[in-house]
Amino acid sequence: MTTVSAFRGVRLPIFQHSQLPVPVTISGIPTRKLKYRSNGFTLFARYSRSQDLFTSRLQDSIEKLPKLMEDIVQTSINTGPRGALRLAQGIQAVIGVGSEWLADASKTASSSTGLSTQLQLGLVSPLYLRKLFERLGATYVKLGQFIASAPTLFPPEYVEEFQYCFDRAPAVPFQEIQTILREELGRPIDTVFEYVDPTPIASASIAQVHGAKIRGTQEDVVIKVLKPGIEDILVADLNFVYIVARILEFLSPDLNRASLVAIVGDIRESMLEEVDFNKEAANIEAFRRYLEIMGLTRQATAPKVYQQYSSKRVLTMERLYGVPLTDLNSINSLVPSPEASLITALNVWFGSLLACESFHADVHAGNLWLLRDGRIGFLDFGIVGRISPKTWNAMEVFLGSLATEEYESMASSLIDMGATNKDVDVPAFARDLEKIFSSIQDLDTEIIVATARGTNTNATAVSANVVVDERQMNALFLDVVRVSESYGLRFPREFALLMKQLLYFDRYTRLLAPNLNMLRDQRISIVSNQRSRNIYQ
Repeated sequence: MTTVSAFRGVRLPIFQHSQLPVPVTISGIPTRKLKYRSNGFTLFARYSRSQDLFTSRLQDSIEKLPKLMEDIVQTSINTGPRGALRLAQGIQAVIGVGSEWLADASKTASSSTGLSTQLQLGLVSPLYLRKLFERLGATYVKLGQFIASAPTLFPPEYVEEFQYCFDRAPAVPFQEIQTILREELGRPIDTVFEYVDPTPIASASIAQVHGAKIRGTQEDVVIKVLKPGIEDILVADLNFVYIVARILEFLSPDLNRASLVAIVGDIRESMLEEVDFNKEAANIEAFRRYLEIMGLTRQATAPKVYQQYSSKRVLTMERLYGVPLTDLNSINSLVPSPEASLITALNVWFGSLLACESFHADVHAGNLWLLRDGRIGFLDFGIVGRISPKTWNAMEVFLGSLATEEYESMASSLIDMGATNKDVDVPAFARDLEKIFSSIQDLDTEIIVATARGTNTNATAVSANVVVDERQMNALFLDVVRVSESYGLRFPREFALLMKQLLYFDRYTRLLAPNLNMLRDQRISIVSNQRSRNIYQ
């Protein structure tokens, strides 16, 4: 028997505001009243200005055309024959989804209600576009996840439909995994592993994970294996997306201000890093060295890497046993104070921002565990961030200002962090930030607690999780970026990564320590007192 209850309206512990939400009016973007005049001279003046603008844009486009063609040719050469293969697979995917749409349309065409809006839109409808992305494979599944995570950039029906891209990816047959293991290990599998579980522990779009035992030592490990052909697919797909972005930016110069090519380039670079397990192994080892040098090995850990059984496509790691930081019932059975464990996780992560050469940039519940021995386990270092001292200095001021609601100081920190070549009106910028953050009270948060009674015992299990309206959280963050850009500011990538991790920790705080304010609590060292001990200086 299962019961579920929800507690709504829980305030965000990071932010403590007494003000009610107010409409956000961005003072950095002037509004103009349009007046219609039939005066011929006015019309001629407007036409003349439009002509000058067109001529200027045309000249600018002609100057940029050789560079565009050079990029297209070079990218095509880098893609090679696999580009033609992916084109054929893409055509096959379009035909397959198109056939589904045609069959569905035929079934409903004769009904009295006629075709639904979904069917009328065809392959660009949310449903069929999501199906097309899934057929196209890992790259487009990742792009679908981006759409699902950016509700202010895409229509809500697309955001909702693309949530399915976060579901478990289909597993590759174990025979194919065995082939990759033999190739990468350079020897029979049974000479290295006594046992490899054919059923994967997890399967994602890029890799899947299997449990195993090392022969002789009997150590429990997990083997992360890159899915076959995935690297070639990623290179071909990402090069294609890059070319499309370059052409779109060339045809529409307005997109240049949105940094479309820079965003696509950043996505391409980070996704290609994810398919090189040598880099992930180096990230893990760097984090383990940080823990050891700082004397934190009793508080936290990351899995040991078995370098002799790892390669670019295979990563063999120590198997850690624990529960995600959202499993409230299990956490209460492991430690006397969930709040203390959360504070440990926060201090270890904040300390790594400057004391380690990279920081964990994906601390969702699947990657941050409370282990059976009470330590915090950091898993999966495929996505990491690197932060410069200048950016972190500004970030420290930003977080402190956020906690104390000192918006002029917050504005100054963002100006220090962002790249700009013009003077910024600090008081006006501060007023706009205040209007944004004063609306934080409007965020709808709920904690769902579920209880289940065992069939053969009277024991009752209790679990809890946090449900957040991601649209509102994304809207808040993008409002900060949007108003900052209106003042000419451009932020480094690590700012977005840091804010995302703070959002994850905020969720854990609401569940494990609802009275904790992580930006004000003296037990949490946000300001790095370990800067002088940076182990890589």
